[in-house]
Amino acid sequence: MKYPFEVSPQELKDNLDTFVSVVFSTLESEFLVLPRGVGFIDYPVFEEAYEKLKRVTSGFRVLTAERVFSAVLEKPVALIVLRAIIGITPSEWAYLTTQRTNVAVSQSSARALDRAVRMDPKNPIRGKNRLRWARAMVDAACALLSSKIPTVGPNHIHRLEKVDTKNGPEGIRAAAELGVPYAMLLYERFLGRPFAGHRDSVSELIGDGLETVIENLLSKAGVSYRKTKRAERIEGFDQAPDFIVPSEFNPRVVIEAKICEDDGTARDKVTRIQHLAELSLKGRPAGSPRFEVVACIGGRGFGVRREDMRKLLLATHGKVFTLETLDRLVDYTGLKEFRTREP
Repeated sequence: MKYPFEVSPQELKDNLDTFVSVVFSTLESEFLVLPRGVGFIDYPVFEEAYEKLKRVTSGFRVLTAERVFSAVLEKPVALIVLRAIIGITPSEWAYLTTQRTNVAVSQSSARALDRAVRMDPKNPIRGKNRLRWARAMVDAACALLSSKIPTVGPNHIHRLEKVDTKNGPEGIRAAAELGVPYAMLLYERFLGRPFAGHRDSVSELIGDGLETVIENLLSKAGVSYRKTKRAERIEGFDQAPDFIVPSEFNPRVVIEAKICEDDGTARDKVTRIQHLAELSLKGRPAGSPRFEVVACIGGRGFGVRREDMRKLLLATHGKVFTLETLDRLVDYTGLKEFRTREP
């Protein structure tokens, strides 16, 4: 079986659909496995904070800000538990706090506080400002959970219309004491997407796995390269590619490393790579691009739309590699011109 990066541009065009199938056959997906990340909270730590919060509020019978904040001071993860009860993001909590209290909490401050707790869950919250923000957020949360849910129109649903929060503290107490109906728990899990928050927080780590493999291959071959940072501005590029060889001052090969688990995101990435290919030809004679564009991809998202893969293969002249074929990256691209170490 030949791979698209092994054939001439003409052979690629003549057998485009065949090579689309070849790439599809090598795509792998690990969407059921996520990196833990440094801020991952194990369940025992979460449960310990939950039990502390439950005890100081007398089983959620006395859901006052004073009692809740005392739990947060002793077990900072109680702040994460409280957020989970409401069902909001740190940024949304910041907005609610600013709206409902006299303390202005920015979204970045709330995210930083949330991250600090997750990164070091056993250490108490430190810093005058963070303590002030945490207290204000607890005040807003307790007031919200103790208030009656406003009536909304038939075409809307309130975020607190959940099995444990729809009836205020009484509902939380019932959920804690009696257990939650399994069908309702599954329904709310369906609405919220399992592991959604954690998946979003480690999205960069998922892509970093592929980039690490590429870095190792380039280093092993002694290839000079520049790995760009997220949202970094590189002169001559609208959006910086993930790798530039040998440098941004004389780009000869650019590499985009993307893992996509849904076809919509994959389509966006294909469009980005197509744009890089167009950029390489800008102001150049026909057939002499300024740099070669290479795509290293993974995930089931790239294996859905055949038309997108056709576009990707044509834009890169077949230089599309998956985790299964990545060991041939240097030998079958312009990278071989920069090899200083033999395999």
